Amino acid sequence: MNILILGGGGREHALAWAALQNPKCDKLIVAPGNAGIAQIAECASIDIEDGGTVAEFAAENAIELVIIGPEAPLAAGVADRLREAGLSVFGPSAAAARLEASKSFTKEICDACHAPTAAYGHFTEADAAKAYIRAGTAPVVVKADGLAAGKGVIIAETLEEACAAVDDMFGGAFGGAGAEVVIEEFMTGEEASFFVLVDGEDCLPIGTAQDHKRVGDGDTGPNTGGMGAYSPAPIMTDTVTQKALDDIVRPCMAEMVRRGTPYQGVLYVGLMIENGQPRLVEYNARFGDPECQVLMLRLGAQALDLIHACAEGRLSEARVNWADDHAMTVVMAAKGYPDAYEKGTVIKGLEAISDDSMTVMFHAGTTAKDGAVTATGGRVLNATARGATLQEARDRAYAMVDAIDWPEGFCRRDIGWRAL
Repeated sequence: MNILILGGGGREHALAWAALQNPKCDKLIVAPGNAGIAQIAECASIDIEDGGTVAEFAAENAIELVIIGPEAPLAAGVADRLREAGLSVFGPSAAAARLEASKSFTKEICDACHAPTAAYGHFTEADAAKAYIRAGTAPVVVKADGLAAGKGVIIAETLEEACAAVDDMFGGAFGGAGAEVVIEEFMTGEEASFFVLVDGEDCLPIGTAQDHKRVGDGDTGPNTGGMGAYSPAPIMTDTVTQKALDDIVRPCMAEMVRRGTPYQGVLYVGLMIENGQPRLVEYNARFGDPECQVLMLRLGAQALDLIHACAEGRLSEARVNWADDHAMTVVMAAKGYPDAYEKGTVIKGLEAISDDSMTVMFHAGTTAKDGAVTATGGRVLNATARGATLQEARDRAYAMVDAIDWPEGFCRRDIGWRAL
């Protein structure tokens, strides 16, 4: 089977790695890819948010399955255009991807099917939003309604901070994503990520993980796209997982079908769990990054079979075979991230790290230049390892980090601290 993966980050490197473990994968192209992906697959430079361009490229290269990694092509309707061209596609339609592209839309779906989530208000102008904030208590969560690359969420400790966040959002701090704002109650508990493959009303859980959003050790500093993750998440017991499926995921997916916009692809279910009760924080219409890295390392070759079954509407036949293992990924980022950071710095020591079924250095923001690997993004490398225990996976992941010679980079040193 000839496969095209859209995207160029750590998530896409992990998806490419997993696809290549499966003998069904004959030819693999990743667009645009990165320096790490280029070592295992063909990379192509095309506009991945232009459905017509992607469809044409797929036809020229006899592609049979397209896996869409990031959210922007989904929101742009690339999956719709590719399905019209007769391709098997892993990724929801633009209408279904609104579950990520619009936070207020997700709240509307939850309201319609009584799925437990935070109390909220949805606003299109600043004064009304600030009045709502002042009528409540702090801490409070202020969210840009649209896509903001994982950064449009402010947990405000005071009402003044929340009002300032509203002004920033309506003032254009997150571009068009902040043209509308959702104000939510601050939920207490422990966060976890739950991943479910969905084809209409068929739902197949494929794993849990816990991400670390804050930039600094001890969960301090500003929110990022994610500084590390581990799988499975201990808080996601069988009981909590079943509750999340029965009370949140299945009712919401049934509501999407009822509206004529069935969901097909992976659903990232961000949860807050308190006293064994899960509530929905957010949906994403794609794999989380860096959670995808730990899931792919644990799933291996079967990931492609599951993705293919989902894309072809055969999800009811699919089964997941879990090993009793653990995985961890540690994100190495450019100093200064998530704010301004230097680009083009050289990363050394990568050749000393062996890629096997237990340890893989996934590349996120890298490019190859003059025979060297250079950092081009904020989040640059994902040191990812498996082990019989989480401690074993952690030790292997940090040994990979320590083998890298990159003075301009940094990482958190406490990934997995809650579970350990």
